[in-house]
Amino acid sequence: MQEPQNATALQLLSETEKKIQEMGQTENRCRGKKILIQEVNEGDLSDQCETILKARPVERIHSEGGEESPAAPDMGNTQKKPHGRGDSSPHSDNGSSHHHHAGRRGKNSSADKYKVNHESKDKVANGTGKRGSNASAQADQSGSTSAEREAKNTVNLDAPCGALPPPLSRLKNEGNLFFKNGQFADALEKYSQAIQGYTDSGIDSPEDLCILYSNRAACYLKEGNSKDCIQDCTKALELQPFSLKPLLRRAMAYESLERYRKAYVDYKTVLQIDTSVQAAHDSVNRITRLLIEHDGADWRDKLPEIPLVPLSAQQHRRPEQPSEEVLKDRAEKTKRDAERRAEVQFTALKQEGNDCVKKGQYKDAVEKYSECLKLKPEECAVYTNRALCYLKLERFAEAKQDCDAALKSEPTNKKAFYRRAMANKGLKDYVACSSDLQEVLHQDPNVQEAEKELEEVTVLLRQSLANASSGKPRKTVPITEVAGEEDTACAADCRREDASINLNPSNAYEFGQALNAARSSGNALACADLLASTPPQSLPQYLSAELDGQNLTFILKAMDSHLLQRDPGLVYQHLCHLHTADRFKIALILLRRATAAP
Repeated sequence: MQEPQNATALQLLSETEKKIQEMGQTENRCRGKKILIQEVNEGDLSDQCETILKARPVERIHSEGGEESPAAPDMGNTQKKPHGRGDSSPHSDNGSSHHHHAGRRGKNSSADKYKVNHESKDKVANGTGKRGSNASAQADQSGSTSAEREAKNTVNLDAPCGALPPPLSRLKNEGNLFFKNGQFADALEKYSQAIQGYTDSGIDSPEDLCILYSNRAACYLKEGNSKDCIQDCTKALELQPFSLKPLLRRAMAYESLERYRKAYVDYKTVLQIDTSVQAAHDSVNRITRLLIEHDGADWRDKLPEIPLVPLSAQQHRRPEQPSEEVLKDRAEKTKRDAERRAEVQFTALKQEGNDCVKKGQYKDAVEKYSECLKLKPEECAVYTNRALCYLKLERFAEAKQDCDAALKSEPTNKKAFYRRAMANKGLKDYVACSSDLQEVLHQDPNVQEAEKELEEVTVLLRQSLANASSGKPRKTVPITEVAGEEDTACAADCRREDASINLNPSNAYEFGQALNAARSSGNALACADLLASTPPQSLPQYLSAELDGQNLTFILKAMDSHLLQRDPGLVYQHLCHLHTADRFKIALILLRRATAAP
């Protein structure tokens, strides 16, 4: 009580108690009563109270024990409870009842008086007992303020909510917090403000607005305001048809209003969406029994039509088997994703390997490059990089294998030729090393490293040949003069040797075999006959793989000693085409170095 010594209120209370005693209400039937003191104008108070107390007939209600008892008189000017406490009037921001009451209080604050409104603690049979008071509302407001202040320290009220702007998101978060704490009236106010703000802002997000209506409907349901709960749920379902929560809450509201047929339809719709909602199963069973008792065996015929929920809205249905096209698309997507991940991993491993090479950590680099080759077995650059590491580790055979693999992917890879030459040098295969270095210089004559290595390898090759020849005993060949008949026999023997050489080759391989046979036997005449039978324009092609310093010297000697006398024009044509051969320049370089060497 705000003014315990108020004379008018005390007098009114005394008169009310006497009137109740005169109507025969015992003391034990009045237990659980609360006194709601509200402000009214003094003139209204005396007139209305007198009229009600004298003229209004006494009503009787049932008490808990089932007996009839006189009801407390209605004061007539009783203030309505704030919005959100169960009424269906629009929500007021300050929680007051009617606007004309507030106006009267503003004008006559000095002459304000009080009236009494008795409220039973226990619910009456028709469920219309009112709750709340100004004092309790003030306590709720102070409690909500402290609770909100405490929650702000732990809950992020500015968290984004869908497409709602930040102010509306905050209102929704505050409403959620109030609802969680059981402050349903405050939560309802926040949701109402958010809905109004949504309308004023002009944004288009039906899903967010559906959630706001559904949340406010939950507040109405908690407050016992089933009619407004149904309205908000219907609005939410207009925005998002077959939304589970609004359907379930509307079904509960229908059931609380004993509109069982509509409640049954909503519960059955909920179960179409999600069969795991146990509350819907229980309610359907309970309502079914009630409808059978009320409508008999034909109760189903009196039900409204139950809507058919589309498959896209059903949460419990099994996924359909995807079509071949979908499976193919999924497989392609999976493949692309795997390739993308492999590419990222490959790039990272290759970079790590390159970093290890820069640091001189060749063993670690070999491991990184090996992992790269597992992802991309045909990557030429990785083979050449690993071959370099093997060369640094003096694992020449493995380096040669990597270079061979790189040349399978790229037959003209210059690095692979050069590093294979270095591997052959380490394996002391100077002939193969020289061949690879010549190939490098043929592709790019300006590679100074290859030129220096070729000079060094040429020296090593001569030394190895000299060492090999010095280790073998020399044979002495006796030379004796013979008569003219013996000369004829010797010439016949030479002709027989020429017969074993193919003097009419049809391709580069046969030409190379014939040239090597003539050179190995020192038969310049056979070489001259071979050149005479070979078209000059075909000579560069036939010599592409066989032209080196020794073969070039042997061919020039054969032209000079035998072919020049027979056909000088043919020699000229051969020389004009010979310099276009692939290895001609390299052969000249080798000849110059051979003649310049001491």
